[in-house]
Amino acid sequence: MAPPVLVIAQKDLRQRIRDRSALVLGVVAPLGIAALMSVAFRGAETIHLTLAVVDLDHGATATGLVGALHSPALRDLVTVVDEPSVGSASTAVHGGHAGAALVIPAGFSQSVTGSRPLALTELTNVNDAIAAQITQAIAQSFVAQVNADRLTVATAAAAGQPPATAAAALVNAHLALPVTTVQRAFGAHQLKIISYYGPAMALFFLLFTISFTSRSFFVDRDQGMIERMLTAPLHPQSVLVGKVLSAFVFGIVSITVIAAVTSFVFGADWGSPAAAGLLSLVMVLAVTATTALVIGVARTQRQAEGISSFVVFGLALLGGNFVFVAATPALMQRLALLTPNGWALRGYTDLATTGGGLSVVVGPVAAILLYTVVVAAVAAVLAPRALSR
Repeated sequence: MAPPVLVIAQKDLRQRIRDRSALVLGVVAPLGIAALMSVAFRGAETIHLTLAVVDLDHGATATGLVGALHSPALRDLVTVVDEPSVGSASTAVHGGHAGAALVIPAGFSQSVTGSRPLALTELTNVNDAIAAQITQAIAQSFVAQVNADRLTVATAAAAGQPPATAAAALVNAHLALPVTTVQRAFGAHQLKIISYYGPAMALFFLLFTISFTSRSFFVDRDQGMIERMLTAPLHPQSVLVGKVLSAFVFGIVSITVIAAVTSFVFGADWGSPAAAGLLSLVMVLAVTATTALVIGVARTQRQAEGISSFVVFGLALLGGNFVFVAATPALMQRLALLTPNGWALRGYTDLATTGGGLSVVVGPVAAILLYTVVVAAVAAVLAPRALSR
């Protein structure tokens, strides 16, 4: 005869399998949302700007700027489209045909040799902040080069060189952007959107196991099932262990299925199977410990549902299951490291981008295990009290 713990776990698993909503939230929903996220953010791994350029000057300095924008160094980052007027450039930007525009005013080349050089004008769209930032960076970089050359001319003039000769040298200089850009993926491989949102959605819906299991416990208790279990010759804590064991098994199956489907169907990269498996295992342990803690803290089914909802969405929002943590403010990045799912996502991302093995996930695994031990210790004190309430 199977041990009581396994009997209780089997009973809960059978109930969960019969509950279609559990299967939807455990497998179907994370796969669907991960696929939608991948489609919605396709192309976000790389940045490319279509920049409209209006050259109203056609002098030596303006020609140097236009030539720099057409240089091979910027070819992967910027596609330059020449526009004849400010009006046509503005229309291109607002119509979405160009991300931004750069206007070189008439007399710009001649003005750089004087005391009041004319300013470059940037035309941007409020709906494309990245294009605006890139355009501003390009303009500022070129202006910095011009100012450096102007300083050189001023220094030469101060040293006794005729001003006309120094100014001519500036006008005839082959000006170029002082920075050469090379676009590289972070780590050894490019991080695909599905390689982030596959694990992110798997972890998000894994957190719902907390709600399922805690609610099941209080439903069984309210219906008198747990009281009947306690009349059998078994240790009272076996009931709790059986409940959380069912959550552990369901979590392992859920995240394994999602990893397999996203890998073979959508092309997600979870990294080394051994390392990803270890990371998934400790994450499921963390969720299991959190489930036991919710059972210990809550007094009723309604409280369990409220607390588990707060925990699930709190961990998901802080851990980065909805947005790239690297794109959030520094404070949010630090807060993510207070959550087990935040550490797990860091581990999955490192595996996908570096192609490493177990050594890559040592830090995340240790952090998640620390969380699990602390939460499990508190749950071991509080959870047994739920049996006698």
